[in-house]
Amino acid sequence: MTDDQNGSAKNIPTAVPAAAPAAVPVAVLGLGLMGRALAAAFLRAGHPTTVWNRTPGKAAGLADGGARPAASPEEAVAAAELVVLCVSDHAAVRGLLDRLDAAGPGLLAGRVLVDLTSGTAASARANAERVAATGGGYLDGVILAVPPAIGTPEAVVLYGGAHADFERYAPVLRRLAPDGTTHLGEDHGLPALHDSAVLALMWSVLNGFLHGAALLGAAGVDAKAFAPLAARSTVTVADWLAGYADQIDAGAYPAEDAALGTHIAAMDHLAEESAALGVSTELPAFIRALAGRALAAGRGGESYAALVEQFRGPAPSAGPGGGE
Repeated sequence: MTDDQNGSAKNIPTAVPAAAPAAVPVAVLGLGLMGRALAAAFLRAGHPTTVWNRTPGKAAGLADGGARPAASPEEAVAAAELVVLCVSDHAAVRGLLDRLDAAGPGLLAGRVLVDLTSGTAASARANAERVAATGGGYLDGVILAVPPAIGTPEAVVLYGGAHADFERYAPVLRRLAPDGTTHLGEDHGLPALHDSAVLALMWSVLNGFLHGAALLGAAGVDAKAFAPLAARSTVTVADWLAGYADQIDAGAYPAEDAALGTHIAAMDHLAEESAALGVSTELPAFIRALAGRALAAGRGGESYAALVEQFRGPAPSAGPGGGE
């Protein structure tokens, strides 16, 4: 750390007074595509914005828009009341926290650090404890949007952490997602868990589409021709989610549309059709294996939502001769 950086850290106040939302100074650490979008949204809203990146060149365009590039993360934090991290991964977050710790105990005191880096619930909780030990506040968050959507009604950003910290800076954080800013609760790990749940949904939908495209492609049907039907069918399935959610929360799975046993027959047809066309049966086999375990557990007369019980525990081990 240079003498200038040490000098910045020495003069940090131990308490940062609340300012009017438009005047809150913000720092953004990490200027990848998303980090630059976050900084640009704060600038458009009139916030004094200091930016830092490991490779300084990425700050050039933001500086033209009024951002102040910092020579170090310590300098950036010293200039701000609200500090937003958006770096490559949680190893990079830990590295930054190491640097900030080394700068002195007063650097984060009275400030709120908002980590929008993708990670796990465990890492979010560990980071929260670490920042709390310095006298700072910590909010963990996840961004469910692409960079161009930041600052528009399409953006969704979820936060977890102390309610008081969120409420203090909610007007500033809404600059990033005007209609999609949500505080999930005091548990810092909840945003990461929601992110994982959404990713599981996303990949499942995409894998289903890709399998269907491979199936139809084997018969000479273009994926472009399949896409409209796939999109419409996805909306139909989405309409079932609220009812299935009620069943899951109640722990009861009445077959109000089709029983699991009926689904199993269709699953077998999908596997047979795939094999006949030379398309991988891996995805149909996985789906059928889950349903088979539910059937063996006596759930054949219940709704498809009963399969949630198969996801609630670890996968069965496949020992010698074991597995589905």
